Amino acid sequence: MTELAHEPVFSTGDSAVCEPLAHGEDVAAHFHDFGQLRYAASGALVTTTDVGTWVAPANRITWVPPFSVHSSRSHGETHIRLLRVPAALAGHLPPEPSVFVASALMREAYLALLDDREPDDSPRGRLLLDVVLSELARSEQEPLRLPEPGDARLKAVTDLLHADPAGPATLAELGRRTGSSERTLSRLFGSELSMSFHQWRTLLRIQRAVLELCAGTSVTDTAMRLGWANPSSFIDAFTDLVGQTPGRYRAAARG
Repeated sequence: MTELAHEPVFSTGDSAVCEPLAHGEDVAAHFHDFGQLRYAASGALVTTTDVGTWVAPANRITWVPPFSVHSSRSHGETHIRLLRVPAALAGHLPPEPSVFVASALMREAYLALLDDREPDDSPRGRLLLDVVLSELARSEQEPLRLPEPGDARLKAVTDLLHADPAGPATLAELGRRTGSSERTLSRLFGSELSMSFHQWRTLLRIQRAVLELCAGTSVTDTAMRLGWANPSSFIDAFTDLVGQTPGRYRAAARG
């Protein structure tokens, strides 16, 4: 999902426990005057802003800073637990959306805040929130931020890639479909997104692969579904970007 609403809605608050989202369900673009942590207890959540797309399968926590316009799409039946972070504490976390690996301690403190409906200003509530923020500060960030373009010519191409990440079309072919030259598009990928067409499409495919693997799809089937010529080339690309093999990533996610 790359499209943000033209007039994002200011949201004064979200329920801590949302209704389950069906596969492919969208949450329209909006923003808050507070920070928000978003934990997918099951399924996966894709968060998009005007500068990037982040993927958070189960056992990952997405951070959205105050006033950051964002929209979402679910992958699989997704149960989201939302935690408000006061704007005064947002400086302890990154200035742009991020995805963190959830440690066991972080997850338990996070869920205790929500399940016990602990008031934000109670001593126990402040202590639990401090635990969550402290764990986030030392937690590993997922490296799979996919930058999104602002240029309309480049966006026309990336929209086609989002719709069909496994497609074999070259940049020249995509340019013919969208009315831009290969040279112009190649220049825009470098100047606006700081990567080549091939690098951007590979990163998009790896993001989608994370969703497939966390849903239980085998490494071989994931490679074939997303356009790799063979599983070994997929394994190499995934390992380079994620830091572990897709088999290990799948086993950890399923576990």
